Amino acid sequence: MSDTSARVADSTGNWVDTLAPEWARPYLRLSRYDRPIGSWLLLMPCWWSAALAAGMAHDVRRLPLTIVLFLIGAFVMRGAGCAWNDITDRDLDAKVERTRSRPLPSGRITVKQALAFLVAQALVGLVVLLQFNRFAVATGIASLVVVAIYPFMKRVTWWPQVFLGLAFSWGALMGFAVTFGRIDVTALVLYAGSIAWVIGYDTIYAHQDAEDDALIGIKSTARLFGAHTHQALILFYGLSVMLIGVALASGDARWPAWLGLAAFAVHLASQIMRLRIDDPDLCKRLFYSNKYAGLLLFAGLLADAVMRAA
Repeated sequence: MSDTSARVADSTGNWVDTLAPEWARPYLRLSRYDRPIGSWLLLMPCWWSAALAAGMAHDVRRLPLTIVLFLIGAFVMRGAGCAWNDITDRDLDAKVERTRSRPLPSGRITVKQALAFLVAQALVGLVVLLQFNRFAVATGIASLVVVAIYPFMKRVTWWPQVFLGLAFSWGALMGFAVTFGRIDVTALVLYAGSIAWVIGYDTIYAHQDAEDDALIGIKSTARLFGAHTHQALILFYGLSVMLIGVALASGDARWPAWLGLAAFAVHLASQIMRLRIDDPDLCKRLFYSNKYAGLLLFAGLLADAVMRAA
């Protein structure tokens, strides 16, 4: 099989295709290092909570190191999560046009090889986690329960996006665990707001596969909401903004954080207005744009933390 034919259908022409050694390409594609959007989306709640907690503590001395460690941890643990997801979904992926060219269903690597790469990435994540206090270590390890069950949810519930939200929003708890050695109400409300955000953006993402999913019996909020997706997004994105606002108020955030939240809200509103669920390419672009929505909020929280520590 040529390397060109081994490329993943919805991710071509990236750095893995052009720069990575050929032997490494299937592994990098398995863990989505060719399209790191998921790592960024996993990272955003981590950075939000780290900045908000630092602002509440009026101390940003450890914040740069925490930001870097969360960055490394998010990328390797998202890579490990993708490997686990593809191992469990390899038979289903073979039936979907967009995913049948992934390394496992296409036969580029074996399940044993995928498991080995999963473990290697998880060990790097453990090294990162061990830089924090014991409570943070325990909190991080607890997230593995949700990560482990997520891939199976699309087989049994119309709401697999909720379970993705539980997993991808875990970082909203980690910043408080690292900074304070506890999880308080502010952290839990931020976590809930992030979950609502994930449900919204992953519903947009799932519309790319709605037709194939219907044929093979895979459930999703995209299929559940269907023509009512815009109204559902108003609900979940609106809930996200409201809950994050409650978290900011609870954490006594100042105006930069609120400005960041306003920019975040405008970005989400623009996604709803632009969305056409019958346009897979647009769905993909809007889903990807959530990286910038998250960064807008983070910028506000970071500026707030620096202001409060001054």
